[in-house]
Amino acid sequence: MEWKKYPYEFEGLAVSLARIEEKKTKLDALRPIPTSVLEKIKQSSSIEWTYNSNSIEGNTLTLQETKMVIEEGFTIKGKSLREHFEAVNHQNAIDYVEQLVSPNYTLSARDILDVHALVLNNIEKEFAGRYRGHGVRIAGASFIPPNALKVNDLMDDLIHWMNTEASQLSPIVAVAIFHHRFVWIHPFLDGNGRTVRLIFNLLLMRLGYPPAIILRNDRKKYYDALNKANKGDYSKIVLVVLQALERSVDIYLSSFTNTYEDYQPISDIVSEPEFPYGQEYVSLLARQGKIDAFKEGRNWLTSKKAVEDYVRNRKRKR
Repeated sequence: MEWKKYPYEFEGLAVSLARIEEKKTKLDALRPIPTSVLEKIKQSSSIEWTYNSNSIEGNTLTLQETKMVIEEGFTIKGKSLREHFEAVNHQNAIDYVEQLVSPNYTLSARDILDVHALVLNNIEKEFAGRYRGHGVRIAGASFIPPNALKVNDLMDDLIHWMNTEASQLSPIVAVAIFHHRFVWIHPFLDGNGRTVRLIFNLLLMRLGYPPAIILRNDRKKYYDALNKANKGDYSKIVLVVLQALERSVDIYLSSFTNTYEDYQPISDIVSEPEFPYGQEYVSLLARQGKIDAFKEGRNWLTSKKAVEDYVRNRKRKR
């Protein structure tokens, strides 16, 4: 299939991949992590994951409200019953995915259908855990999903590719391509986005990575990246996944090693006396994945050393 040949390279990809691998090696060296510490960070991460994934799809619960619904069973005034179910369902789906994680895990259609069934539980029972049976159109998308009669075969082909040929690629690149192809096939009438973000994280977590959480503030960039992939260029969706994953790895590392203080908002770094680079330039480097940086809310955080290392390496190559 032609999609397997689509480009995904972008400037700095190799450096970015190497940087994440170096951080993952540091994270692996900390294992075994005390259960109490691991459970605390996983609990916080899963709430954030549920909030952001649901919010991307239009759920209006805030992060705090999501936490209250999941952990305390609260009903939030002014919020729909569906939004409450979406929060609880997504958390249940995370719990299920985490039970599947193992180094020898092999992706299956059954697991995808089971995750989808959890995502739509008590919302659209007649569609939960079933591939769609008729055509769909996606508002704002640059494509029309394939005929429903092709969905089963297309999904089998994608799953087979993920379990075999994808091993020739970096796992981060592979899951980014998988993510797009899943969305392009659009196998379900509803819940496709939530399901694929759960499944692609299952594929990352089986390799020892923390879940990559795509932020609601990056919604436009995320959808633009998927639309760009529809036209044959995977570079943007690879970058989105890579940056989301690096942010998670940074958060995990900082939780265990107290290195979070090394990162500062870009505006603080460039305001330091004699710092030779402007905020626009450093922000561009962060957005393009060329420096060690991650996003919190709408702000990019990085370190003075990360910028200096990038500039030094650029000069060396010249």
